[in-house]
Amino acid sequence: MRYTTLLFDVDDTLLDFQAAESQALKALFEKEGLPFTSDKEKLYKEVNEARWRAFETGEMSRDEVVNGRFGAFFQLLNHEVDSLAMEQAYREFLNEGHQLLGNSLEVVQHFAQKADLYIVTNGVSKTQFKRLEDSKLLPYFKEVIVSEDTGYQKPMIEFFEYTFAKIPNLNKAQTVIIGDSLSSDIQGGINAEIDTIWLRPDTPKTPLAIEPTHQIRQLEDLYSLLS
Repeated sequence: MRYTTLLFDVDDTLLDFQAAESQALKALFEKEGLPFTSDKEKLYKEVNEARWRAFETGEMSRDEVVNGRFGAFFQLLNHEVDSLAMEQAYREFLNEGHQLLGNSLEVVQHFAQKADLYIVTNGVSKTQFKRLEDSKLLPYFKEVIVSEDTGYQKPMIEFFEYTFAKIPNLNKAQTVIIGDSLSSDIQGGINAEIDTIWLRPDTPKTPLAIEPTHQIRQLEDLYSLLS
């Protein structure tokens, strides 16, 4: 095997976060008796993604991101809500979203027999653990490292230092991170001086500002890449 330690992102790498998010938002709007449209979903994603980018750069804490996003979003719709209560309701719906991305379970089962697998994810610990358990992915990983538990987030070097401390006999030359985000997964791997695999279903439209070690279109491409 080309690598002995594989670090996997979760959302839109192993699990279909886009589907889980859409289902949770629809359920939340139904609970509140509000009409849900594609335009509102798009606006929410813009607000949410901007806040998570601020989290990645250290401009916002995780609590500021998740506990304030619905207040900021509904303010744009001229609708006043209790942001924290909305977050808690949304989180309950999101916890149920564990749709696998492609054949991710089979891919993970295959590589768990050949290497040590770890989860590295920016997110909420309770949510990620439940989704990993419900999707039957959890048993194949040695550790699940969630930003909420570390006090740091990808791409911060401190997140990776925390992760590496959890890996016995770490060999960075034989360690690789696999994820869909250039700004957190790939930049984080570069910061940590390990190889990177960018999962990109679509061809980039512009030159990359961040260069991954490898690129794949789907997780199944790992079979040939890592053999």
